[in-house]
Amino acid sequence: MNTQEQTTSERAKTKGWNVRYMTMTAMLSAVAFALMFFDFSIPFLVPSFIEMDLSELPALIGSFAMGPWYGVLICLVKNLIHLFMTSTGGVGELSNFILGAAFVLPAGLIYQRKKSKKNAIIGSFVGAASMALLSVVSNYFIVYPAYTAFMPMDTILAMYQEIWPGADTLLKCLVIFNMPFTFVKGMISVVITLFIYKHISPIIKGVSEK
Repeated sequence: MNTQEQTTSERAKTKGWNVRYMTMTAMLSAVAFALMFFDFSIPFLVPSFIEMDLSELPALIGSFAMGPWYGVLICLVKNLIHLFMTSTGGVGELSNFILGAAFVLPAGLIYQRKKSKKNAIIGSFVGAASMALLSVVSNYFIVYPAYTAFMPMDTILAMYQEIWPGADTLLKCLVIFNMPFTFVKGMISVVITLFIYKHISPIIKGVSEK
């Protein structure tokens, strides 16, 4: 094969990858969007309006399999779709995107440097910690100010105080309840990903499982 033929072959291969990756991004975004509806509260640990869902799971898988920016794109697309049925005027979707990107981007970047199970675990831990820390900032400055348009801050704090009476400021509530909750939420997605990734990644990449 001469240089021109080799270049043409490489371009065709790259184009094929791009088409496949965009298709898989759309599919994973659809799964992530669907998972947003399978949310549930955890009584006695966090107030009932804070709900657990695993919609970051497909984005984390996509970040590992295709690259970190595909994971961010999945987070973006699922929230753009959810805007059509938002109950927060887009504030909840904006926060969800910011936190999801903070999770999957560092996880994917660290894994991309050297693709090993160790790096996947380290990257996922860093991503979950980033998401948890950023959740305090996002909730304090974006989400809860929007909530107060529908619910007084005293009512919000009272729901935290039912669990722990010492939760007398919003910042304290976010650090004590929301931050660890968000970290655990991320790590649940990590554990599931580590169990299923080996079997799913060949399907996403379109290669034979080894």
